[in-house]
Amino acid sequence: MRTTIWLLACLLAAPLAQAQTYDVDVKSTLNELPVKVETVPMPGMLVVKLTNNSPGKVRCDLRYDASPQPPYRAHVYVDPGKTEENAFRAKRKWFNVAVDVTCKVSDGT
Repeated sequence: MRTTIWLLACLLAAPLAQAQTYDVDVKSTLNELPVKVETVPMPGMLVVKLTNNSPGKVRCDLRYDASPQPPYRAHVYVDPGKTEENAFRAKRKWFNVAVDVTCKVSDGT
């Protein structure tokens, strides 16, 4: 019985021990487009949600900087009225994540 309680306590405490807190700084250049940028910090990952409230498709370029991890770049196409997500995963422990988001009208895919 004690072994079961100890094992259960360890399993419940494991996510708390792995919890990672960090600050997120978002700098956005939306070029007057009605795009909503939201961040969802999670342990080991940061998710950026982009909602396009414009009548046309947009392309958003993202640049993540979470030193000591190397910078990471991504781009996301968002159709009108839709929300898309982009995830940045931790490969090293970070304390601050800077995200630069630049959106413009899409001229292609």
